[in-house]
Amino acid sequence: MHALTVGVLIAFILLGRWQLGVFHDSGRPRASTDPAPVAVTALAQVSSQLGGEAVSRRVTAEGVYDADRQLLVADRRPDVDAPGGNVSRDQGYWVLTPLRLDDGTLMPVVRGWVKTSGDPAVAAVPEGRVAVSGRLRPQQGTDSVQRRGEGLPAGQVQTVSTGELVNLWTGQKVRAGYVVAQPPSGSLTQVKVDPPVVGGTLTWRNLAYAANWWIFAGFAVFMWFHFVRDAVRADRERGKSPEMALEG
Repeated sequence: MHALTVGVLIAFILLGRWQLGVFHDSGRPRASTDPAPVAVTALAQVSSQLGGEAVSRRVTAEGVYDADRQLLVADRRPDVDAPGGNVSRDQGYWVLTPLRLDDGTLMPVVRGWVKTSGDPAVAAVPEGRVAVSGRLRPQQGTDSVQRRGEGLPAGQVQTVSTGELVNLWTGQKVRAGYVVAQPPSGSLTQVKVDPPVVGGTLTWRNLAYAANWWIFAGFAVFMWFHFVRDAVRADRERGKSPEMALEG
């Protein structure tokens, strides 16, 4: 009975932990379907925010790079999800070049990443009409990073903020968000950007199942205790009976 109780107790605890793990996993973000590429003009508008369904979507764009308005996004790693600002100080730069579309609007494009601002790949902006493919990302808030106290050199920014770009690229119509080019331009390093993800939905049913298994484990201990208590009482009562006394 003792061995059976221990086995049942271990099994019920492990089953509860398994259901609890399923519950935790259900709440994690997961990759969603990755739709076919669409024209960037269908998702990124002028003077409006990106919709949630547009984030990380694959897009295409055709136009001419405006090399004179190119900027470097300082203190960045080759990953859009890595923190910027002082946390990544001197880690590298995103090369941000506006692509002038056929309607005259500018679409900010992160062409790639470099370790140093003097890298020759920065100046190697493709000439003429180009076709760009990549993933669309929402603009970054200007307060989303801890900024340098001394400021940045001319031609550098710390975030890809549509509002800031409108002020820097004066007189231009700038579309919302930015495109992370895939593949990168020229010899630039690819900036990692993941496919779209959706938030997980917690399955409370699994949490209830975990609680049930642990309740069953507690009930098994309760029953074991009662069986042992009854057995001990029975032994004591037999020890106090007249027959046992005569035998003694």
